[in-house]
Amino acid sequence: MERKKAVALRYHQEKDRAPVVVAKGMGDVAEKILQLAKEYGVPVVEDPQLVTALMGVELLEEIPPRLYRAVAQILLFVRKVTQQKGS
Repeated sequence: MERKKAVALRYHQEKDRAPVVVAKGMGDVAEKILQLAKEYGVPVVEDPQLVTALMGVELLEEIPPRLYRAVAQILLFVRKVTQQKGS
């Protein structure tokens, strides 16, 4: 059985040129990332292929251009969910 993986991204449009990996981990660390996301109301998207690709990005580094499209779709989803919560 494969261990759970999780990656957290930050994107400040005014500050970052691209989304930045701010946390990543497997097993217990992944569970903690997901727990904190839930506690703080951060939307979570399950995409095993994207998580695997993002695990290769170093902490506090921008995602590579090859992942822009996939991450952009996630960011649009998060924006939609966040706007719905605010309604």
